Amino acid sequence: MILKKLDHLGETTINRIAEKAFKSQVQEAQKLNVSVKIDRKSLKKGILESIIIDGHGLIMRRGLSLEQMNISLNEIGVNPIKALMGNIQLTQPSQGKACIVLNERDIETALNLAYLNESEHQYYININGDPVAVKFNGVSCRIFGEKRVQVEAKLYLENRNTIETICLVFKPVICNSGTGIFLEDLECTQGKNLSPMVIDALISQISFIFNLNHFVIDGISLDVNNLNYQEEKITLSALAKITHLPNQSNNTNSTS
Repeated sequence: MILKKLDHLGETTINRIAEKAFKSQVQEAQKLNVSVKIDRKSLKKGILESIIIDGHGLIMRRGLSLEQMNISLNEIGVNPIKALMGNIQLTQPSQGKACIVLNERDIETALNLAYLNESEHQYYININGDPVAVKFNGVSCRIFGEKRVQVEAKLYLENRNTIETICLVFKPVICNSGTGIFLEDLECTQGKNLSPMVIDALISQISFIFNLNHFVIDGISLDVNNLNYQEEKITLSALAKITHLPNQSNNTNSTS
């Protein structure tokens, strides 16, 4: 029977397949280890004991970065015949835990990569009754231990060679669904007299960055259950759910 051959299918082979799939989701990484733990008796029943993803200094798809990502998934149901053939297909969703660390530089990078200055976006502020075109000229972020985040954006006033500043302070809070974070107690502490369109554009991009779907891996969803604030970083704890291994054809980038 073909299943008997599973005794000769080593952890090395399955680890190599899983590692290649998950690394396809990352452009660069200081460190990215993928480990699949296998018990051959369980594998014959279609169960992988665990998949552990341990990453540091990651640059994900679209250039978004993470200081740290740790995901541990347990009792992953697979088709053992297809696993034998090098095709790890999940037979049912499996769950585990995840921890993601975002630091100030990660958020700054994401905001500065945001498409605030795309060609179809043209912003104006009113100065003495005259509309003046502006461009976003860099965004900075501060994370405070008292559960507050500050985002400051510089605006370059075209044809005037001057800079205006918008400063927003808010508290990131977990959505009821757990699938993302919304901005609570949002306050504009500087630049509130500027165009509402410009302020709304910045708020929209901040909300976009805190939509966790842009950070996680294809096939894995997160249900956030805790935010822990430290100076300069936020740690998100979550329930992780995997439905399939990443589709490598969706991303041709690899880790450095």
